[in-house]
Amino acid sequence: MKSTNKAAQADWWRGAVIYQVYPRSFQDTDANGLGDIKGITRRLPHIAALGVDAIWLAPFFTSPMADMGYDVADYCDVDPIFGTLADFGEMMAAAHELGLKVIIDQVISHTSDRHPWFVESRASRDNPKADWYVWADPKPDGTAPNNWLSIFGGPGWEWDGVRRQYYQHNFLTSQPDLNFHHPEVQDAVLSAVRFWLDRGVDGFRLDTVNYYFCDKKLRDNPAALVATSGLDAPESNPYGMQNHLYDKTQPENIGFLKRFRALLDRYENRATVGEVGDGARSLQTVAAYTSGGDKLHMCYTFDLLGPDFTPAHFRRCVSDFQDNVVDGWVCWAFSNHDVQRHVSRFAETEEEQPRVAKLAISLLSTLRGSICLYQGEELGLPEAELAFEDLRDPYGIRFWPAFKGRDGCRTPMPWEASRAHAGFTTADKSWLPVPYQHAALAADRQEADKDSVLHHYRQTLAFRSAHAALRDGDMTFLDTEEDVLAFTRSKDGGTLLFVFNLSRKPVKVVLPKDIKLGKTIAMPGFTTADAGSTVALAALDVFCAQMG
Repeated sequence: MKSTNKAAQADWWRGAVIYQVYPRSFQDTDANGLGDIKGITRRLPHIAALGVDAIWLAPFFTSPMADMGYDVADYCDVDPIFGTLADFGEMMAAAHELGLKVIIDQVISHTSDRHPWFVESRASRDNPKADWYVWADPKPDGTAPNNWLSIFGGPGWEWDGVRRQYYQHNFLTSQPDLNFHHPEVQDAVLSAVRFWLDRGVDGFRLDTVNYYFCDKKLRDNPAALVATSGLDAPESNPYGMQNHLYDKTQPENIGFLKRFRALLDRYENRATVGEVGDGARSLQTVAAYTSGGDKLHMCYTFDLLGPDFTPAHFRRCVSDFQDNVVDGWVCWAFSNHDVQRHVSRFAETEEEQPRVAKLAISLLSTLRGSICLYQGEELGLPEAELAFEDLRDPYGIRFWPAFKGRDGCRTPMPWEASRAHAGFTTADKSWLPVPYQHAALAADRQEADKDSVLHHYRQTLAFRSAHAALRDGDMTFLDTEEDVLAFTRSKDGGTLLFVFNLSRKPVKVVLPKDIKLGKTIAMPGFTTADAGSTVALAALDVFCAQMG
């Protein structure tokens, strides 16, 4: 029995519910208009009350903040705008006391150009860190070494006048890419990871995990057969015009991920979740990175972060994952800090947003895999509409007005409806404005309303926790004549049936003849009547029953 308990503790991440905190927008405690670590500590009871298993913190490391902390200048310290290492330790202790695991972002594909490693590397071609970044000579005509592009716009290369060479950057010019082909770079990165493991963090979210290596020969990417737009490359960005065969997702990455996992396995009960942005190859990449139990524990892709809210889309995404990733694990999410909030993507009118918010978490909670929630979605927050003058995201500023960037999902959390900035800060101005629509959805107002989205999240996550099949049971789709999403979740001889109507009209679903229903179970927030061989569903409704 003891070994079984140990195994369960080691597998805490499998089927876990993870809550993403964007620190600069969560809670300000020092009146500078920016959220901080002490603010996270203050609001941990709110997170714990949802019934989640872990929190994931977006970067809080020392940084010039050109990309809001995803440009790290010191991997082993806290930026003063967020607090201190002592503040982090107190926050982590408080989280553990509440039963919450703590996962932190690791942004190791690139650093800030202010990082001491890059300052030394760019100083000359023969210093000890000269090859720690991806440097290359220009072509004879002075142009960049190849045709690689930056996701944030323009070439993926920047000229440096001191070395008289170009350096690679997949994102901002101030975010030079590390050269993972160099063993010392891998050692240095893993040393930084060990620093946080020794401080007791429970896991890591690995940013752009398939970007660590580029092609040693620096070969040109071929043109895409069909130009595509994705969540990291909207139509306004020519990035989607290339087939990115050589600037990311290189085979050498497998070896590094094994080194990363070997380090984690020296510590108890630690986990990793990788972010894979790889277009049509994403599922194949996830399969490669999570198979065998010797690399990442789980990954997430951008499949569910788009606008499609249809049964066919969800079935295709889950089925494709199950078909491609045999022994790996997935972490599903509808929103995060990089995409438009899903209530705005999925709802057709403002009036139906609360209903869509409730149905979305009901669906997410019944999928096979771990799930990640993004701060504010438990309040049903829509995407914020911001003026150009308010933007802080370099991506949005670069491609405005065709693409508005990521600030609309990063606005501060509304805690108290009647207070200035909805209780986020006592400063005269917050780093991004709090829309009045968000203030009306503040946590204190929803706390007082038992029919609110907030209470629905708590009830739905409690429902998920009460049914073992929803954590890691098998998932099988059913064929029906109606355009609905129907599937079963099974574990240890028990089976639950779910039927989701994602349309705006009532439907009657005739169940397959081999389906024998037992007790109907009311999903939180939905009141579907008992059914026989036919299930009657209202618009945006869900039916749940035990199998007989």
